[in-house]
Formats: sequence, C-alpha cells, structure tokens
Amino acid sequence: MDPRRLIQESGGPPPESGEMSDDELLDAVAKRVVRMGLAVPAVFFLESTKPLSFVGSQVLVFLEPFVGAFLSVHNYQRFARLMEDRRNLETLIQKVEARDEEARLEEKQRKRETKERKAEAKRRAAREKEERKRQAPLE
Repeated sequence: MDPRRLIQESGGPPPESGEMSDDELLDAVAKRVVRMGLAVPAVFFLESTKPLSFVGSQVLVFLEPFVGAFLSVHNYQRFARLMEDRRNLETLIQKVEARDEEARLEEKQRKRETKERKAEAKRRAAREKEERKRQAPLE
C-alpha cells in the first residue's frame, strides 16, 4: 500500500508534508487493524509477544504477507524496527484499544440513532392511522 494513501486514510498530514512519524505509523496500523475487525486478535497477539518483543520483531519477517496488508515495504521495515522496543509495542496496543473503543461507541451511537428513527417512524404511522380513523366516520 502506498504510504501517502495510508497517511490519508489515517487522517494524518497531507502527503506533501513528508514521511510519517513513528507515532503516525503506529496510529495508521491501529486504525487499519480496527477497521478490519481484528482488534481483539491483534491485542491478544501483541500482549502475548510483549515479553519477547525483540524476538517477536524478528518473527515479523515470517509474517510479512500478513503485515504487508497494513503497510508498504518501507513502512513494514520501520514497523519491524519499532516493534523491537517494548514501549512501542505497548503504544500500539493502547492505540488499537483506543481506536476499537471509538469504533464501538460510534457503532452504538449509529444503532441508537437508527432505533430512534424507527421509533419515530412508528409513532408517526400510528398518529396517521389514528387521524385516518377520526376522519373516516365524518365522511
């Protein structure tokens, strides 16, 4: 994936502003993981590999096809380097959890709004039906 596209999708700076910072890269990965519905497995995997973060970063070589779905080759190499440091791993976990919570709250709000619209439509239909009943005997 083109890094400029990843920046744009993550709501980051425009492409002409240069390369993503490490924090922006981690945020873009977190956003993509959540969008794909993989937040729980990703957090589980990251938490389980946290004690072996350096070794885990080396395992990324074997996971290149999977990670390649999230990052360009250049960003993939940066991501592997970032995962060597346990603090970055924790930062990624926190970003995934925060993005997942945001997505859950947005979904909850959408469902609430849909439910309210349906309830309003039902009330409106009931009022119209009642109004027709009142007008029917007069005709």
